[in-house]
Amino acid sequence: MKKFPDGFLWGGATAANQYEGGYLSGGKTLAVADVFTGGDQNNPRMVSFKTKDGEVGRVTSKESVPEGATAHVIPDQYYPSHVATDFYHHWKEDIALFAEMGFKSYRFSINWTRICPDGLQEVNEEGVQFYGDVIDELLKYGIEPVITLNHFDMPAHLADVYDGWSSRETIDNFLFYCDVVFNAYKDKVKYWMTFNEINILSGYTKLGIHSNDPQTTYQAKHHVFVASAKAVELGRQINPDFEIGMMVCYLLNYPIDSKPENVFASLQFNRDLEFYMDVQVNGEYPHYKLKEFEREGIEIKMEDGDLELLKRGTVDYIGFSYYMTSVSDVYASEEGRVIGNQMAVHTNPYLEVSDWGWAVDPLGLRVALSKIYDRYRVPMFIVENGLGAYDTVEEDGSINDDYRINYLRDHIKAMNDAIHLDGVELLGYTPWGCIDLVSAGTGEMEKRYGFIHIDLDNDGNGDMSRSKKKSFDWYKQVIESNGENLD
Repeated sequence: MKKFPDGFLWGGATAANQYEGGYLSGGKTLAVADVFTGGDQNNPRMVSFKTKDGEVGRVTSKESVPEGATAHVIPDQYYPSHVATDFYHHWKEDIALFAEMGFKSYRFSINWTRICPDGLQEVNEEGVQFYGDVIDELLKYGIEPVITLNHFDMPAHLADVYDGWSSRETIDNFLFYCDVVFNAYKDKVKYWMTFNEINILSGYTKLGIHSNDPQTTYQAKHHVFVASAKAVELGRQINPDFEIGMMVCYLLNYPIDSKPENVFASLQFNRDLEFYMDVQVNGEYPHYKLKEFEREGIEIKMEDGDLELLKRGTVDYIGFSYYMTSVSDVYASEEGRVIGNQMAVHTNPYLEVSDWGWAVDPLGLRVALSKIYDRYRVPMFIVENGLGAYDTVEEDGSINDDYRINYLRDHIKAMNDAIHLDGVELLGYTPWGCIDLVSAGTGEMEKRYGFIHIDLDNDGNGDMSRSKKKSFDWYKQVIESNGENLD
């Protein structure tokens, strides 16, 4: 194996609503993620709300929340984000473990409502100080902070009062928040991303909208595009050395066979991923999406200057998550589908699958890197990748997660080939859930990704103690050798 480029950003990634906890501590207010219950493979997560008439209800994230309903915490109901795996009280301990592994970078998100209560234009200095302390601790160990500005953290107040991203007022509130954190950390943070997995933002939980109809959804997404472009412009004004990227869930799709219908269905699936990069990298709505809007009767309301803004506010790099691939088969039944990173897809009969039915496809990562880089020619950053699996704690406390090591080793080899054989410019690699956290898709703890185990179960029971898995020392060795030693 050849070494990775000098300065390659090895590290790990987490998200505030899945890891941080302290959901109403230190001046933080309610986010929609805080009314998202737990679940598992057989029981979906539910969003709890209260109607105008005072009735309490729950729906899945795929269903619409009634008009006028507001986010509501049901007493005695378990909400994983309220404590998550408690980075809020363990951050020094956890960062020390990251440093022991040799992290060069750490990707995390800032909780909007911890900085700006209710997402409005006021500053919670205690929240600013908290993240400032976290950043200082990272820098003490030589770890580069990589910050996601919005990772599925929709302020509940903005969702309930303004219908979230369907309102342009949310843009102004988001820009105020960006201005606060950009200025607070302008001399300490270089790498930023605007919105996490922008292509799977939907519904009440992520966009704060009460209706999931296409018109409302795409109008809200237009406002997200505008907010991202404005944030890029603002960041560059505050510090021209900022590197500000986008982030997309890249679930590469293959046709199941060479039947033209399946080839075309795969083209359409991949276009739905590329659309978000087309807007944020090329700075314009692509022709195929405009034609789709025309066919579906979707009319995006824009203000004067929006299209010019999208052109000016293009991103510096593409961050993306990669866990699995999928196939298109127009003749398959719905029974052959699996939920992969919150997207329903057909499984590939030629690939092994994880405990959660996700296809394991290391070569697909090389294909994805080459495909994206060939199309956009901007630096790439793999900011999520990993294997969600059941871990067993042995009697002696050890966790022998060779399956995780094998998964990561094979994907790192694919990255190495993409760099040295295909000429892809890759900034770094931050495997997802470098420390155990709550699953975004199912809300459970049993689906573990981390190099570090946390004593907590699906119901919130456990003492939160941290312990190293076998993969901890393996990844430390990978980083020490700059990717040369994967044994």
